[in-house]
Amino acid sequence: MEDTQSTTRERTTGNDGNREADNTMLMNSKPLHRFVQREPRSLGIIILMCGCAEVLMGFVMAGENTDTSYKIYVPFWQGALFLVCGILSIYTELHPSKRMVTVCLAMNVVTLLGVIVSIGYRIHCFGYYTFLIHRHHYYDHPSGDDWTYFQVAQLFGVEVILFLSSLCVSAILIFLCVVARFALKSTHTQIIIRHIPQPRSDTTSN
Repeated sequence: MEDTQSTTRERTTGNDGNREADNTMLMNSKPLHRFVQREPRSLGIIILMCGCAEVLMGFVMAGENTDTSYKIYVPFWQGALFLVCGILSIYTELHPSKRMVTVCLAMNVVTLLGVIVSIGYRIHCFGYYTFLIHRHHYYDHPSGDDWTYFQVAQLFGVEVILFLSSLCVSAILIFLCVVARFALKSTHTQIIIRHIPQPRSDTTSN
């Protein structure tokens, strides 16, 4: 009887181990879980930080008389897009599903279009600031205009920082779009082969 019980326990333990191995193999072979392995949550945190910086700098530039990206409210709507993309990336890693990956992909594409608009307008602002600084250097101005020069230089620096952060976020968004697209494409053609061993029938002699 003791031999029979020990044999049954070993068989049960072996079956449990096989099930855990099969489940692990299935989880690793799922395309959505391969998307999660790219750690979109970490990238989403970076996007969130850039979105917060955009919104905060938008409040700073709101009181300026010089033309800035605030003129078309770039820091606010682009910051909002970054915040939404960051939150979706974090949520998608915590709760992966085909629907969430699709929503995340669509939002990333919309944000990329917004980044293209903001980059174009900020390049226009760079040209305007360069013209103001050039005019200050080559023309005589009263000493009272020095404050205007330093103000333009500070705005130029802020816009450059936001411009570079937008470029970094756009690179992250392109990477997430590519990974999400491959994950969604693989879900249509995925084939999983499982080998389930047949239970062994042991005969016990009384």
